[in-house]
Amino acid sequence: MNPINEAELSEAIKSANEPLRIVGGGTRQTLGNAVNASTTLSTAGMTGITLLEPAALTLVVRAGTPLVDVQAALDAENLQLPFEPMTHNTLLNTSGRSTIGGVVACNISGSRRIQAGACRDSLIGVRMVDGAGNILKNGGRVMKNVTGYDLVKLMAGSFGTLGVMTELSFKLLPKPATQATVNLHGLNDADGINVLCRALGSPNDVTGVAFANGNAMIRIEGLLKSVDYRVGALKSLFAVHDITVDLNDTATWASIGNVEHLAADDGAIWRVSVKPTDGPKLVQNLRDAHVTLNAVYDWGGGLIYLSLPDDLNLRDHMGGFGGHATLIRGNGGGAPKMQPQNKLVAGIEQGLRAKFDPRGILNTGIMG
Repeated sequence: MNPINEAELSEAIKSANEPLRIVGGGTRQTLGNAVNASTTLSTAGMTGITLLEPAALTLVVRAGTPLVDVQAALDAENLQLPFEPMTHNTLLNTSGRSTIGGVVACNISGSRRIQAGACRDSLIGVRMVDGAGNILKNGGRVMKNVTGYDLVKLMAGSFGTLGVMTELSFKLLPKPATQATVNLHGLNDADGINVLCRALGSPNDVTGVAFANGNAMIRIEGLLKSVDYRVGALKSLFAVHDITVDLNDTATWASIGNVEHLAADDGAIWRVSVKPTDGPKLVQNLRDAHVTLNAVYDWGGGLIYLSLPDDLNLRDHMGGFGGHATLIRGNGGGAPKMQPQNKLVAGIEQGLRAKFDPRGILNTGIMG
């Protein structure tokens, strides 16, 4: 099924008599558990920017529009999506073009999340077709309070299980005039995360804090004089360390966000969300158990991507740490890809799906 507008999409879903797998650009089809569907419904035909108001920092775009096209249009106006979405092409070895609808469906958020919030925090309006074929709208072109179901927030991260998005509205941010990355070299994981936490706790308004291969990276953005001042403050704060500074190094942050450091590794890739100070402890426990691994920390240590042996179930090693582990690539010892939910959350999810997809035909099973 390849609808090119909302009416065709509505009719396609109404007439469906079997489960559907919802696909955008095809770059993340292995994310989530296996979908119980033999028929594919593609949103790739619903493309185009319907509104871009630079003065109002507002974008309205159809869900099938490739992310690269959205970013090119924003670049021309010196604007950006605040949440700095990553792409999975390198990590998952896919060749398609990620769509903006796919980004929202998976709530894909990059390194700037620690300052600007997640994808769902920039999403201010959504049009969608639910599992009964009804066309629904929530939100608009400005932020406002809501009552009842907040579909804007529900749809971000729903993996296509509540409805198929057709049009999305975002708030935008101006692109920074200058970027600088303060690099601290030769640190172990615990010391590196301690540095990142201190940077986040400082008044220097950092927009990215990551650690990989013994290097802590702290990003500062803004006007040149302000960036220079804050870089100087960070150099003073961490004066005992080996420090270098890179200017306008966007490639490094794209690599961190897209997890390119681990793309060539064999085995499984896990995405782990934990309390930042627990991350190095979890990694050290794995190393103490003689597990071969590589780790990339983002969001000040609150997000870890781990490359692990394919026969190891990471969730068996997370006792005492809590947190949330998602299998991004590989077998992971046969573990479900999505973190199993507790009974309360699972019940809420089931109730929402019964409301918006009463026939159970949209991406059935993808979230467990």
